[in-house]
Amino acid sequence: MKQIAVIGAGTMGNGIAHVFAQHGFTVHLIDVSQAALDKALQTISKNLDRQLSKGGITETVKQSTLQNITTFTDLAAGVPAAELVVEAATENVALKLKIFQDLDAHAHPDAILATNTSSISITRIAAATKRPGQVIGMHFMNPVPVMKLVEIINGYATTKKVTDTIVELSKQLEKVPCVVNDYPGFIANRILMPMINEAIYSLYEGVAEVEAIDTVMKLGMAHPMGPLQLADFIGLDVCLSILNVLHDGFGNPKYAPCPLLVNMVTAGYLGIKSGEGFYKYTAGSKELVVSERFKG
Repeated sequence: MKQIAVIGAGTMGNGIAHVFAQHGFTVHLIDVSQAALDKALQTISKNLDRQLSKGGITETVKQSTLQNITTFTDLAAGVPAAELVVEAATENVALKLKIFQDLDAHAHPDAILATNTSSISITRIAAATKRPGQVIGMHFMNPVPVMKLVEIINGYATTKKVTDTIVELSKQLEKVPCVVNDYPGFIANRILMPMINEAIYSLYEGVAEVEAIDTVMKLGMAHPMGPLQLADFIGLDVCLSILNVLHDGFGNPKYAPCPLLVNMVTAGYLGIKSGEGFYKYTAGSKELVVSERFKG
């Protein structure tokens, strides 16, 4: 397998394209927006420069990685040659179903169709195609070039051959594949999101302040980042979306999102992407500053 297509040029999509291209795959990066594609190539180049400055790659590897990526704004033109398509579009059910219907029509009949979804049912996505056995979850972690885990999710109809292929492919990317089954939140987010939600409830109920909550988890549980800072990094809107998937999927009140989280998302305080969440973010500054809304 040498020809890959990646759908979506955002944070996850450009990271996935970067990793495949760096490991010698020919990558077609596809997005409806040429501006998003141009920005993705700039981001990949900057991330390669960071790897280069740390001695992780050579200049030759950087150049070959960039040469391995071709951009397209037309899905029908970008996917026919691909042996594997990885969808990394916005976490929206209707959008993903439409993309997979289009992929089914335009991708090679033998191509594997993978989704980078963090919580949406693989079985539901696969049902939008005429090849459900060739549909699988390939959930990379952010930032993709750095994080080793790939959560591989079997849909109800995914064949063993497809699973084995994606496991071996993940190893070729120097990732660590973990195979799980298709239930709400899979494993990563089924465990992570309730922890984040409980941290937000602890703040909401006045048990402790932002810094105290994050410090307890960093120093007491050896987490590299506290749950509130991590929520900001993920995006509070994404956290809310995943909690809603868990709540709807299991019907269990323990997954109900905290009212504080709902209010913050409604008001547009989404974390790093909006400049403020539990912390306030200033371009060019690495200092972690608690939002004024949670001081005192």
